[in-house]
Amino acid sequence: MSFETIAVLGLGIIGSRVAGHLAKAGPVKTWNRTPKGLPNEAASVEEAIADAGLVVLFLKDAVATREVAARIFAAPPRERVLVNHATIDLATTRWLADECAARGIGFLDAPFTGSREAAAAGALVYYAGGPDELIDRVEPVLLRSGKTVLRCGAAGTATIMKLVTNLISACTVQALAESLATATSHGITPEALTHAVSLNACGSVLANMKLPTMAKGEFDTHFSLSNMLKDSRYVLELAGEAGLETPAIRAVSQRMQELCDQGLADRDYSALAAPYVQSQP
Repeated sequence: MSFETIAVLGLGIIGSRVAGHLAKAGPVKTWNRTPKGLPNEAASVEEAIADAGLVVLFLKDAVATREVAARIFAAPPRERVLVNHATIDLATTRWLADECAARGIGFLDAPFTGSREAAAAGALVYYAGGPDELIDRVEPVLLRSGKTVLRCGAAGTATIMKLVTNLISACTVQALAESLATATSHGITPEALTHAVSLNACGSVLANMKLPTMAKGEFDTHFSLSNMLKDSRYVLELAGEAGLETPAIRAVSQRMQELCDQGLADRDYSALAAPYVQSQP
């Protein structure tokens, strides 16, 4: 890697696994708001980034990203690159880009797709927004935990790409939940439905992954319901800015809020099926 030290800020399901991959190739310092007890974990943001030429963010939302970024910007200046992997709103992405530019810090907008298993296997897909020459420099680092880097354009385009694809995932899982509930209520087995979907034009990797566990009421967290709810709100903001009415994601967002309020926030977003599974005899 071309960066002497890398700082990974945010050690959740994905960040902790990415840090593990990066540590196999060179010095890595990590930080998490709630200490995880991992090797080379710093006590503060400032300690983690002190010697880091590359700082990567795997934080929960825009609020956390702005707070941590402000601490980075307040640190003693040095040549570095900041890469944001958190899925956040477009306004915060643009703020990061502007603040980095004002300080001579390189910035990449680089959210990812892929869940816990993909992160563990080094098979994430990164969307990248920023100058090609900066992506060229950072790409070898990204490929330590990813299989592909999709170049989207200027900073901000990767954020948009991630949000609109998550719109599809959220609405698809809600549709799968409704389909599963309706089919099984009329005597069709989950296995028969899963097979039928796999042969249908509506079949997908997502359906193959989620339908079997949804049928069993297993919602082990790969991507939490609260995170998908957060992303649905960001995409509604995008649609609103464009003057678009998006009834599907609006309805699913409301449904996810209801389920989070019922205590399912930390479960996988396939918990959209939970009310139907729990109602089965």
